[in-house]
Amino acid sequence: MNLFQKFSVPFVFLMLSVNSISAQNIDLTKNYEIQTTNGLVLDNQSSIDNEANIFLSKPDAGKSSQVWRFVKIGDNSYRVVNGFSLKGLDNGNGNSVRKIIQWNQDSGNPNQTWILKRLNNGRYTFTCQASGMNLGLQDASQFGKPVYQVPADAGDESQQWILQPSNLKIDMVVPKTQSTNDWENPHVFAVNVVDGYQTFIPYSSRAEMEKDAAYLRPWLRNSTSRLMMLNGKWKFNWVKQPEDRPKNFYQNNYNVSSWKEIDVPSSWEMKGYGTPIYTNITYPYLNNPPFIQPQKGYTAEQAPNPVGSYRRNFVLPKDWNGKDIFVHFDGVYSAYYVWVNGKKVGYAQGANNDHEFDITRYVHAGENNISVEVYRWSDGSYLEDQDMFRLSGIHRDVYLVARPKYGIRSIGLQDQFNADLSNVNFTVSVSLLNNSGSDKKGWQCRVTVLDEALKEVATKTLVMDKIATASRFSGAQGAAPNFNIRNPHLWSTEDPYLYTVVVEWLDAKGNSQECTFQKHGFRKVEIKDSKLYINNQLTYLKGVNRHDIHPDFGKAVPVSTMIQDIEIMKRHNMNMVRTSHYPNDVKMYALYDYYGLYVMDEADQECHGNNSLSDNPEWKDAYVDRVARMIWRDRNHPSVIFWSMGNESGRGSNIHAMADYAHRFGGGRLVHYEGENEVADMDSRMYPSVESMIQQDSNGSLKPFFLCEYAHSMGNAVGNLKEYWDYIENHSKRMIGGCIWDFVDQSIHKLGEPANRLYFGGSFGDVPNDNDFCCNGLTTDDRRETPKLAEVKKIYQYIKLALDASGRLTLDNRYNVYNLNQFDLVYEVVKDGQVVKEGTVAMPSVAPKTVNSVEMPLPSILPTDASEYFLNVYVKLRNDVIWAKKGFVIASEQFALNNVQRALPAINAQKAESLKAYTESRRYLRLGNSTFRMGFDLQNGQMVSLIYDNKEMLHHQEGPLFNWYRSISNDVRNNASSKVEMQNIDWKMANDSKTCTVDVNLVAIIGQDSIHHHVQYTAHANGAVDVSTTFLSPKNFIMPRLGLQMMLNPQFTQVEWYGRGPIENYPDRKDAAFVGQYSCDIDSLREYYVRAQSMGERCDTRWLTLKTTDGQHGLRFTADSTFQFSSLHYTDQDLWKVKYGHDIDNVRRAEVVLNLDCIMRGIGNASCGPGPLKKYEIQPNATYSYKFRIEKE
Repeated sequence: MNLFQKFSVPFVFLMLSVNSISAQNIDLTKNYEIQTTNGLVLDNQSSIDNEANIFLSKPDAGKSSQVWRFVKIGDNSYRVVNGFSLKGLDNGNGNSVRKIIQWNQDSGNPNQTWILKRLNNGRYTFTCQASGMNLGLQDASQFGKPVYQVPADAGDESQQWILQPSNLKIDMVVPKTQSTNDWENPHVFAVNVVDGYQTFIPYSSRAEMEKDAAYLRPWLRNSTSRLMMLNGKWKFNWVKQPEDRPKNFYQNNYNVSSWKEIDVPSSWEMKGYGTPIYTNITYPYLNNPPFIQPQKGYTAEQAPNPVGSYRRNFVLPKDWNGKDIFVHFDGVYSAYYVWVNGKKVGYAQGANNDHEFDITRYVHAGENNISVEVYRWSDGSYLEDQDMFRLSGIHRDVYLVARPKYGIRSIGLQDQFNADLSNVNFTVSVSLLNNSGSDKKGWQCRVTVLDEALKEVATKTLVMDKIATASRFSGAQGAAPNFNIRNPHLWSTEDPYLYTVVVEWLDAKGNSQECTFQKHGFRKVEIKDSKLYINNQLTYLKGVNRHDIHPDFGKAVPVSTMIQDIEIMKRHNMNMVRTSHYPNDVKMYALYDYYGLYVMDEADQECHGNNSLSDNPEWKDAYVDRVARMIWRDRNHPSVIFWSMGNESGRGSNIHAMADYAHRFGGGRLVHYEGENEVADMDSRMYPSVESMIQQDSNGSLKPFFLCEYAHSMGNAVGNLKEYWDYIENHSKRMIGGCIWDFVDQSIHKLGEPANRLYFGGSFGDVPNDNDFCCNGLTTDDRRETPKLAEVKKIYQYIKLALDASGRLTLDNRYNVYNLNQFDLVYEVVKDGQVVKEGTVAMPSVAPKTVNSVEMPLPSILPTDASEYFLNVYVKLRNDVIWAKKGFVIASEQFALNNVQRALPAINAQKAESLKAYTESRRYLRLGNSTFRMGFDLQNGQMVSLIYDNKEMLHHQEGPLFNWYRSISNDVRNNASSKVEMQNIDWKMANDSKTCTVDVNLVAIIGQDSIHHHVQYTAHANGAVDVSTTFLSPKNFIMPRLGLQMMLNPQFTQVEWYGRGPIENYPDRKDAAFVGQYSCDIDSLREYYVRAQSMGERCDTRWLTLKTTDGQHGLRFTADSTFQFSSLHYTDQDLWKVKYGHDIDNVRRAEVVLNLDCIMRGIGNASCGPGPLKKYEIQPNATYSYKFRIEKE
């Protein structure tokens, strides 16, 4: 079908004003957004393809793909047409739960006929005439999730839709229909590219290899006479579109001397060329595969397809004469041509796969030149639609390698264990290739297995029969020595023991022609009874997703940062990483092997914005190439235990083809794909609630169940993590773990700006963009320790500790290898927040997967002792390990040793000077004595003055006032118009003038909600002021906090508290924050969120003091039970308005903003996933109260 026929539709979209719908009938002259109850909208992601899925997106007033027109077919029945594609909303044909698609409009097609019913709440249900099923969701409404047809249930909010008129005027781009460009052809993705093979670098001899530091640390770049790195400075030219590129720059006589230089590897946007673009789903160009053309209003309209032209010279070593020469690229975004000495060598795409070209016939002795032409976008970019900054260029290593014409082609390693793992049959398959031009006979392949200390375990030498010469890279033959290794030292994340496999290629006289090595770990991975077993031990995967990102270098992540990332993971009890959503730099896998992390290796395949490609046979080979190159490169790494077929690409025959390939050639590893569990060896899910996860775990499937993404860590996040893991580890039927989304914030710097200034989507003028949705890290871009990381460490820990009433500590060892007697057990006894006793207890023997106990030296606590006691227990490393020093805490727990019923002590003020009270100007109530004074505004009920020792404690008369506001990425709140109105105020002096009570009844009006609350101040003659507050949450209460906010004297710079700390903590993220006494300056209570937001809360606080720097003046707040607090120089509204974390000093207030919270909603993970569990919500129709005392410190 001619693509232009798709747009012959007999109406246009008009510009209309926005207002709410009140009429029963739909206005056929208007365009609408179709919204979920939480404000997300239906969006076809600017696709013009049939079968494209419909997704939930954040509203964008400029996106025509979010606009829909209703065409009436009959009574209450309509065709629903997308404003961008002019295609109809279609149920996909069938009566089962399935994704909604778009399809060419057909007025007679019942799949496109939707019966709309308006509910009493003003929302609509959409029922498909063909199936009787409703337009709805499979789970909670989440950004980026597809829309489904589901069994009709009008009472289900996920099937209720809001119609909002749109004022958008449609301006269509005429799509391309043909192209002769390689980079717009899904069949062209590798021209003259060598077949994939396992990573290895050749050496001239074993002696040369053993001198190389990379022999022990394979992530280091090798020092060998057979390798030449081409990293460094290249001449570089950048243009906005292919038409402007220097077309003949590769010719030998082309003068590039005036060109600037660029670092290789690098992302060229990070060097000032072009625009970084952050988008989650929406393609940065017209969604018209395989073509690349700009979409109106997008960044690509100004720079349709930038091209970077790279060139440099190199001199071949003399001893490379007579060898085969290859150029190897570890990664290039997105497509590129290669020329050597003016001759075209080949073409490749697949930005995170490596490619190698044979350049033997193009090079000569002496100086040579290489030219690379890189296109920012290609048809391959449709398969690289990952949630990330879109950056370009040669972002990984480039090098030359020389191999003998008769030499090693590839090396395969395969284990076969007996039942108890005491014996392994180890096969080393060495493929050899003869390109020498003559037959060879009697040459030898020697394979030696060495242990970690490089002592020989086994060796074999095979004398090869005659191997005929073959055409280049065809006709490989080989050797496969087999070893029977008894009692192998097994590899695991806890004990990543690596053997070295040395492969030598010798001529008939025994002279070394080539030598190389592989690191190998013996481990067995299998599924038993729907659970994961590694080395015969039940194993849970405590994982994280990780993108390649560095704030200065973009995708070109330095090795030092790779190591830092892995060490952070190890120190926080993570044992797995998912390489979301593409293969990592090959050096990472050597590090994963060495440090010990399980890896889900994910293919560079995501067509989130156009899932139809996954079922388009024209794209099959391109899909399979991406998984094939990943497998052949990485299949020898013991860290890799799963292959993943990519991410969020829907269903289809191409996914099946990838999975088939992985099952055939993947070395027996398990296959994962969340979008179509049927083709995978496990069920996988993203972002379920705890309740939904439990339901799916019990659905009768026999496959293991994995959460490939959960606990979306955007901003101030990671709530209720412990509830997930309590179920996974202790109650699940088939769960094997999950990977948090994600490891590090994808925030980057602007060239030339200070390092503390971090930016996200939209900061660069990039369109489309998804704002700060890229800032989902457990750690920040500069890899700070964060409260989120601390909570993950605590919940993921492998030692479960419990204390019984007799004082025995139970140690439940959930490690697979470690006996706990190799660690130290340290304790602290804490009295009223201060350590009064500490020591070390001899750690008993606790073998893996067993439980033991030890007696703890607890203090004798008398029933009459009013002090509060805790026991803090820490398990520490006894010796240094590669990722931490001795003394590092790997597990911890805090236990309450007594149950103190906290209450404010009675005040005896009989000897204090009597209080006096009077009204002033008929507006103010003044009361106090010579010791202290306070005042109230009788018009609004607010405390306006509190003076001790003639020093005003309040700032600008701003005493306690109702506060409901909090805004975090997981729970965004607009600062709705709000006001607090006093209903009445009454005050009464006691007969003895030793106390005076001020009662204030107020109502806070926030939008449509009214929160009635009562505040009672009781002033005592000794200067203490008791504040008792009761809040009544209304019927539809959805606010995040109930508390009081006050502004304090700017001279209060120091804070001390007795409660949870020292890190920021919240009701559903506080396990890592132990109760104790902590102190710091107020500025240290802030966090470093890239997108500024509410922060700094501390829970379960018993008391709090704020003091001047010299300690001469201060206030003390003591809870009757406990309260929560935050103390900063910003209001939460200030933080949300300022947007960027690096700009918060621009709104820094002189005064101290003190929030004393009665209750706060949990933080949950609702930026993409569920909100807080019900027990962490503030319940509607409920009464909440708290009390605290203010005193001079």
